[in-house]
Formats: sequence, C-alpha cells, structure tokens
Amino acid sequence: MAQNTILYRGKKRLNWKSARNTALFHFLVIAFGLIMIYPLVWMLMSSFKPGREIFQSGSLLPINWTLDNYIYGFKGISGYSFWVFLRNSMVLVVFVIVSNIFSCSVTAYAFSKLRFPLRGVWFSIMLGTMMLPMHVRLIPQYIVYNNLGWVNTYLPLIIPKVLATEGFFVFLMTQYMRGLPKDLDEAATIDGCNFYQHFGRVIFPLSVPVIITTSIFSFIWTWNDFFSQMIYLSEIKTFTATLALRQYVDSMGESYWGAMFAMSIISLIPLFVMFIGFQRYLVEGITAGSLKG
Repeated sequence: MAQNTILYRGKKRLNWKSARNTALFHFLVIAFGLIMIYPLVWMLMSSFKPGREIFQSGSLLPINWTLDNYIYGFKGISGYSFWVFLRNSMVLVVFVIVSNIFSCSVTAYAFSKLRFPLRGVWFSIMLGTMMLPMHVRLIPQYIVYNNLGWVNTYLPLIIPKVLATEGFFVFLMTQYMRGLPKDLDEAATIDGCNFYQHFGRVIFPLSVPVIITTSIFSFIWTWNDFFSQMIYLSEIKTFTATLALRQYVDSMGESYWGAMFAMSIISLIPLFVMFIGFQRYLVEGITAGSLKG
C-alpha cells in the first residue's frame, strides 16, 4: 500500500512537471509570436490613422479611424492607379512561375533520370551558380540586356527563368525525382514510352508537391523583389507593386506614409492567400526533396 502511494505521488509530480514545462513552452512561443507579428499589426493599424497621428500618437489603435489612406493609395501615382501596379506584378509573377516550372522540371528530369557525359560535372556547376552572389553578375548582365534593348521591359526578369537559371529549384526537383520509384521508369520503358512521354505522363504528374513548392517560392520571391525590378524598370507604367510603394515616400518631395502602409497591406494579401492555401504542399515538397535521393 505504501509503495503504491509513493508511485502515485511520483507519477503525479511528473505529470505536474510536464504540464508546467508545456505551459511554459507555449507561453514563450506565444510571446515570441506576438513580438514577431507586432510590426505587421502596427502597420495595419497605422493604415487607418490620419497622417499626423501615425508617428505622433503612442496608441496602437487609431484615435480617429479613417479610410482616406486606402482611397488615396488606390489613386496611385502620376495618373496610374495602384491596380495597374498590382496587375503588373501579377503578370510578371505568372510568367516567372510558368517559366520556372517548365525549365526547371525539364532540367531536373535530365539530371535525375537521363544518362549523359559529364552529368555530375554539369550538376556541380549548376550547384556552384547558387553560391555566386547576384551582385557579381549584375553589371555584366545589365550590359548584355541593355545591348539587346531589353532594359525597361520585363524580359530581363522573365527570360533567364526560361533558361532554368534558378539553381535552387533545379536542385529541389532533381532530389525529388531521384526519389521516385525506379519501377515506374522500367514500366514506362516496357510500355514503349520515349523520354518525352516518360516525363509528361509519369514523372511530371508525380512531381506535383515539388512543383507547387516551386510555384510558391517563385511567387513570393518575385512579388517581393525590389532590387532587380528597380534596376531594369524605369517607366512608371511598368512599375510593379513593390516599386510603386517606394514612390509614396518621396513622391513630389512629400511622404504619404498612411497611403504606403495601406497599399502595403493590400500587397500582402496575395502572399497570405498563396501561403495559407498551399502550405501543406509547401512543407510536403520541401521535406520530400530533402529526404529522398
């Protein structure tokens, strides 16, 4: 009886200690999450504040709620509505996603399923391009694109994607395709499939998780890109949302912080929708590409 009492007390003490550790862990995670999300919440609340109140008021919530920042923000700059810049961003993103999916999947198929001379060497060179900073390539690329007459167009931002220059996606897809069962390759060969049919009917449909992962990253990186777009785009009518947001700060020597915050919130909505809608595929594609092969 005494032994059972001791065991019960020990078990109760362990359960209490486990519950305490769990509660402490959740508290720290929630506190860290609130700290991380505070700038976003502050920007959201500031988008509903009058211009003078944004930096003068110490309150997170607006004292005087207003929608003027959204109304003024959607009017855009230099006669172009902000919808034009959102459309430009969306058009650019669609072309980049399609280009990355097509070129990187074909290249990954060659590296993972085909046998050709110096395959390992070319794969190593491809991995080496991932370690080369873009700033090293910036001036030579700009000279080439300028000589081709591509500056102030979307071509410098799209054409390289058609040529599978995104080494990260090629590597991710290669690792995923290497992990697919070899029995499928043998079955396709027995059925008389050539390389094109093997890729289009077998490998590509089975690579949906990593393709969606590529699409999500392509969307996020292109939508948030500022540096490359700033280099190659100079006319306001070609500006994307990220470039247009910068104009609210120094346009006509004035700063419209409220409008910039309001349009920043609008620009974040597609990112949230894309991430939340395909989060399951994102995790599945990354883990499958890292664990297989």
